[in-house]
Amino acid sequence: MSHGCVRRHPAPPLPLLLLTLAAASLLLLAAPVAAWRPWPNQKSNATELIFGASKKYEGSSEFVKLKYHMGPVLTADISVHTIWYGTWRKPQKKIIREFINSISATDSKRPSVSGWWKTVQLYTDQTGSNISRTVRLGEEKNDRFYSHGKSLTRLSIQSVIKSAVTASTRPLPINPKSGLYLLLTSDDVYVQDFCQNVCGFHYFTFPSIVGYTLPYAWVGNSAKLCPGTCAYPFAVPDYIPGMKPLRSPNGDVGVDGMISIIGHEVAELATNPLVNAWYAGGDPIFPVEIADLCEGIYGTGGGGSYTGQMLNGADGATYNMNGIRRRFLVQWVWNHVVNYCSGPNALDQ
Repeated sequence: MSHGCVRRHPAPPLPLLLLTLAAASLLLLAAPVAAWRPWPNQKSNATELIFGASKKYEGSSEFVKLKYHMGPVLTADISVHTIWYGTWRKPQKKIIREFINSISATDSKRPSVSGWWKTVQLYTDQTGSNISRTVRLGEEKNDRFYSHGKSLTRLSIQSVIKSAVTASTRPLPINPKSGLYLLLTSDDVYVQDFCQNVCGFHYFTFPSIVGYTLPYAWVGNSAKLCPGTCAYPFAVPDYIPGMKPLRSPNGDVGVDGMISIIGHEVAELATNPLVNAWYAGGDPIFPVEIADLCEGIYGTGGGGSYTGQMLNGADGATYNMNGIRRRFLVQWVWNHVVNYCSGPNALDQ
């Protein structure tokens, strides 16, 4: 959701039927992948959010049928190519960069981000090769002048990526087999369905728009638009009276909220980059993926609407894993070997 072995033969081509269905689904605004958030239409109150009914189960279920559908996964060393869209401060970029670099930092204090990634590494392709243990920060592109405006649709997101990979100066490299393209929008940018149904999603680009089939993800900074929805639990919705937000580990509610969503999307891009590899359910257009199965679970006892047991620093900040020099709160992912959600801060694993 084990150390990675590099697969050196080309990935099998995506079937034409899947491309057709996928294109249709995007045009019809199919729901993308998103981490659990306290959406207003959920019938929850503060007590239920804190004391969920499923605390013991950590997402485990005999009914979950996660299957491998024979598509490629990312077994070669992974490069995360980042597009900074809009206005970003240097400290904000530093937090996100350090999280990405922490995925492969095996000497981090436990529980660590690299320990979290070990669960993702358990997934294999049809040759038995594991997902790579190496995830590194790739090339970066700044789009500080909002080249496609401050309101983006899902299709215009692909146009932003096209601009980044075809730029006349310092274009992002074209790397469809081991590259992930991460579009991060600043807190003054609205993306279609942002705050209403999604905080981030992943898919792959269409050759008709970008010229290549590239796995990509979008994650937005919700600090101004909806922190109580997409930066939870570091901010709480107005409709949950009496619930206090937790202190974020890096002092930036919007960016600390983004970290878990970035982890969610990168884990799913590694295991299901072309939406034809690891997922549950019979419909590749609406797949239930390894992070979807553990939405909102950050520690032992998590389940329902209870986050699970997390860690508290001496400064009062809440986190569940350590990076190179920072602490982060990242949701767990599904472990298909033991058939339940897994994380490095588990008390019983």
